[in-house]
Amino acid sequence: MSNDLSRLKVQDLGEQALLQRLQRFCPEGIVGDDAAVLQTHPQLDLVITTDVLVDGVHFSVGLASPDVYTTSPADVGWRAAAANLSDLAAMGAAPLGITVGLSAPGETPVVWIEQIYQGLTACLQQFNTPIVGGDITRSPILTLAITAFGQVAPHQVIRRSTAQPGDAIVATGWHGASRAGLELLLHPELGQELSESDRTYLIQSHQRPNPRLDILPYLLPSFPIPHPSFLLSSPFRIAGMDSSDGLADAIVQICRMSGVGARVERSQIPIPPALTRWVSSEQSMQWALYGGEDFELVLCLEQAAAQALVEQLGLGAAIVGTITKEPEVLLIDAAGHEPDETLALQKGFQHF
Repeated sequence: MSNDLSRLKVQDLGEQALLQRLQRFCPEGIVGDDAAVLQTHPQLDLVITTDVLVDGVHFSVGLASPDVYTTSPADVGWRAAAANLSDLAAMGAAPLGITVGLSAPGETPVVWIEQIYQGLTACLQQFNTPIVGGDITRSPILTLAITAFGQVAPHQVIRRSTAQPGDAIVATGWHGASRAGLELLLHPELGQELSESDRTYLIQSHQRPNPRLDILPYLLPSFPIPHPSFLLSSPFRIAGMDSSDGLADAIVQICRMSGVGARVERSQIPIPPALTRWVSSEQSMQWALYGGEDFELVLCLEQAAAQALVEQLGLGAAIVGTITKEPEVLLIDAAGHEPDETLALQKGFQHF
């Protein structure tokens, strides 16, 4: 076995030695048995979500596609954690912990694996969320399968199916930055006219998205992170999901599940200035609607509460439209410069 840790491969360590190294990223006393035991509140519902991230599909570290490198191993870990915490946020749930299923080629450097776990824990620590277990296996493709656990009061679950006509549609932040960052990473020769700060912002938006758990204290009085301003009173009703597959995808999915439609105002789509300074308004709109991986929340709630939420969240948050009785989901231009456009799932990323 090599004494040079930078050259050490997974196959040099073996399964048990690798597990011992990775258990250092878990709280003491949580791992070591056949399963983890988590304490949950008896009056809260358990929320569970799983995401699978595959090299060459969700990220590129130069293994599956040797000439494509968009994400460092630490960024892979951060993005994997963020994707799952974003799903919990979209349900209104406070995170309890995650498990990590890691599949990797035997020749993967051990330092890469540890950097993945460093990225995971860096994202998770913001929300006091531990890694509570997982599994490792050999595979020709580097893959991360994350399962996240959270809890929420039964009457405060955010679902896709509860939007009602007249509700305002809120996007909690900028859209299109992650897709722009990916474009810069795939084609480094582009964007030479961008300032260094704009370029860094767009790339960081792709590599290190932030799950919007910070929004829930504004909405949920029982959320464990206290906040002095609670915007909603009983009875609780918010429809929502995250925008990991695009802003348009989120709005269409909510409308489908709720049996309603929407009118989305083109001029209200929150597109970051760094993006509009780089590409055309048409391109920035397409990336904002269909680019995906911005990991904001899309929420449908009463108009007064929506306005108060946007004011609290500040820059980037916006009321982008209104829920309607009619089933069509339309992108409209109140100024009349652009024709109405039907928002469709097919225009965004689909695995198959």
